[in-house]
Amino acid sequence: MDIIMDGIETEILASTELNGHDVTTLDPSVLAVEPLVPDAVLQRDTEEHGAFSPALNLDDSPPEEFAGNSNGVPYYSSRSSSTASSSIERPESPVVVVYKKAKFKPLPYATSQTGFVYDPRMRFHCEPLLDVPCPSCPISTSSVHPEDPQRIWAIYRALQGAKLVADPGNPVGDPALDYYLGRITARMATMQEICQVHTREHYQWVQELEMYSDRELHDMAEHKKKYDSVYFSKNTFDCARLSAGSAIEACRAVCLRYVKNAIAVIRPPGHHAEGDSPMGFCFFNNVCIAARACQDEFGQHCRKVLILDWDVHHGNGVQRTFYDDPNVLYISLHVHEDGNFYPRGDEGDHLHCGQGLGLGKNVNIPWPKKGMRDADYLYAFQHVVMPIAQEFNPDLVIVSAGFDAAEGDMLGGCHVSPGGYAQMTHMLMSLADGKVAVCLEGGYNLQSIANSALAVTRTLMGEPPDRIEDMHPSVIGVNTIKLVERQQSNYWQCLYPKALDQSSPTSIYVERGHDMFRSWQANGLWGQHGLTPLFVYNETLSRSFKDQVMATPSYREHRPLLVIFHEPSLVKCFPHPRTGEVEMHNLSFADNPIKKYVDWAIEQGFAVIDVNCPKHITQQRDTGGYVPPDDEGVRIKRATDLAAYLWDNYIEVNNPSHVFLLGMGVPHAGLINLVKSNERCTEMVTKIVSFVAGTAIHSCKGATDDDLDKWYYQSSLVFVPEDHHFFTKIKKIKRRWGCLIKTHSDDLNTMMDYYMDQVTDMFLEDTEEWRTSQMNGVKRELSHADGDTEEPLTVLSPPVDPDTAPSLQNTPSRKLPKVGNFALQPQSQSPGARTPGKGRHSRSPMKW
Repeated sequence: MDIIMDGIETEILASTELNGHDVTTLDPSVLAVEPLVPDAVLQRDTEEHGAFSPALNLDDSPPEEFAGNSNGVPYYSSRSSSTASSSIERPESPVVVVYKKAKFKPLPYATSQTGFVYDPRMRFHCEPLLDVPCPSCPISTSSVHPEDPQRIWAIYRALQGAKLVADPGNPVGDPALDYYLGRITARMATMQEICQVHTREHYQWVQELEMYSDRELHDMAEHKKKYDSVYFSKNTFDCARLSAGSAIEACRAVCLRYVKNAIAVIRPPGHHAEGDSPMGFCFFNNVCIAARACQDEFGQHCRKVLILDWDVHHGNGVQRTFYDDPNVLYISLHVHEDGNFYPRGDEGDHLHCGQGLGLGKNVNIPWPKKGMRDADYLYAFQHVVMPIAQEFNPDLVIVSAGFDAAEGDMLGGCHVSPGGYAQMTHMLMSLADGKVAVCLEGGYNLQSIANSALAVTRTLMGEPPDRIEDMHPSVIGVNTIKLVERQQSNYWQCLYPKALDQSSPTSIYVERGHDMFRSWQANGLWGQHGLTPLFVYNETLSRSFKDQVMATPSYREHRPLLVIFHEPSLVKCFPHPRTGEVEMHNLSFADNPIKKYVDWAIEQGFAVIDVNCPKHITQQRDTGGYVPPDDEGVRIKRATDLAAYLWDNYIEVNNPSHVFLLGMGVPHAGLINLVKSNERCTEMVTKIVSFVAGTAIHSCKGATDDDLDKWYYQSSLVFVPEDHHFFTKIKKIKRRWGCLIKTHSDDLNTMMDYYMDQVTDMFLEDTEEWRTSQMNGVKRELSHADGDTEEPLTVLSPPVDPDTAPSLQNTPSRKLPKVGNFALQPQSQSPGARTPGKGRHSRSPMKW
């Protein structure tokens, strides 16, 4: 079925009515006035006679021949030129560019028009059956697919409402005609153009869709493994070609200087489409086809092309097309979520930088989660996008303008405002002598895409972008940009500091800093307090497990036991501003307050088990490059397994008088999980204290113990910053979250130091009976000493003097307890002490 604009066929109109549209919603320029293009152009092109635009002069001066339509709006009818060269045969057929000459010759760019491509026929690609929910998009809350034909209509109406598009009712000679968008006529891309990016088999497969019935097309979309997030209709082939051809014409008009820049309001989108398959609502990759067509036609005048993709999804199709091409720079800002956000996989991470001659010409800025805002995007532009783009110095800029990162989009979940998009557009206009073509990709909230596209269009036309009030990027945004900067500094001279060369001789022998620091810390704990390492069985050999668990020799005795789970201390370093190297004198260790708690506990006669939970487990073959912390879930599991292991093998069997659990940061979750999984913990644990910042708060509610949450509330202190996201998400705080204490600081070290007195006073109050018995025992021993005339001591327990502490050579060695099912003979207990009970079960050696 041919699509012919002259007397639009009722069958095509019926297809649009399936989406709730009727003829009254079509573009008035189609129905209210005579077509701007001869019918031959609007008929489906064939290989022999296509609607391909003729090659035009590269001269920047505007053409001389003009004609007028019935309402007086001028348009340009081009003819083929012998001065342009192209490897693809371009059949002669007029293309219409409704535009005005530059109004002031000394300022040709500023006084030229912005081009605009829109054709209502692209709305004919729609779902064949609406009585069945779309299987390719389960996120959709209605039966209408989010890639709705109304998307481009909403943008057109917004431009029309802003009086940026010429209305058919404009009188002849209206001075406003000088300022309207210059209308560039859409046309269908030819098979030769499309097959520069896609295989011929893929082209033919899309062409054959018109042969299927609506039911067959609907059933095809249900094969999610074969067809990823697409729906099909009889008009898909023509609409996809029209979308690709419109992108080509927008870029050509910009390259030929008929307009200063252009926006193409097109669908279906294209940046997910790969060479041999449709994907993510896309069939033909519009911007790739346009880039190749312009490179082919204009040669050295359009050799280097920048494709900037701000769609919230990674443009996998664009990346694969130009991954080894040195002349196309692809920069994508997208939500990645560690490869779990569409299109899923690791191709969108910051490490994919191109290959071969194209190494460095692929720049991914992968946001680790949704919720990114204007400040994050603008920070990325200022620190990565613009420096790299200016060094690349493109001849043409094509924007894959998906507006699904806009505020209100149900798929993107980000918060970019129309002003944010306008600011990014404004910066891109400084490149390539202002030759910028914006091509619509995604965006599924009709109001959001209309407002965003309008803001971009006004900026293209010369209006300044709206001001952004909040210019403070998020922490995760800055972290992401710094990762990208470090990676891309290998390929771009403008980015500093440079990534360290891992092939240099200094990187042959590598030792991670957190492992070195723990060794130094362990030596200090041994030298000052006599803490020794406890054996922990691990199947994995790693330097990170050495000295991981340190304990005082008194951990076996019947006395209070303080168990501390914490992460390594922070290191402050000041790298060289250019090379990124850090000299040792610019490195300092900021020890956390854990040592203060250890010193205090030992002074009070407590036993201590200090557990270091590294954020990263060093591999045996470590190259020394940057590695992010291990996933938080992995670290919590390691802490949980280690806590259970220590409980079974070192804590429960020794029957301490009191057990105090102190968790700092992510490892605190391991202690809470221990309490939830072991019924004996509530009998032996006196208090559990957590300091939480920058991570989730974990609840304590047992699967079988209905009173566990009550016990946890009465036995816990949980220090949390007052601006923690927990307080905005949880409306009613229940006992299972523990006794929460809001803090003014969000720094763990500051929190622990500030509230140390409150925590230690609580420990002293809970151990008052034990301390009294210890003091009475000391008095009795002194009173029975012969010839002793000194007054009885009143100290709770003598502090350990590091100068007089026994060394390993002078003290009998203590054999560590066996690992696994074992029990030690309990020591003599003071009156009233609890008798240790056997745990629910003994554990086999922990395996990591």
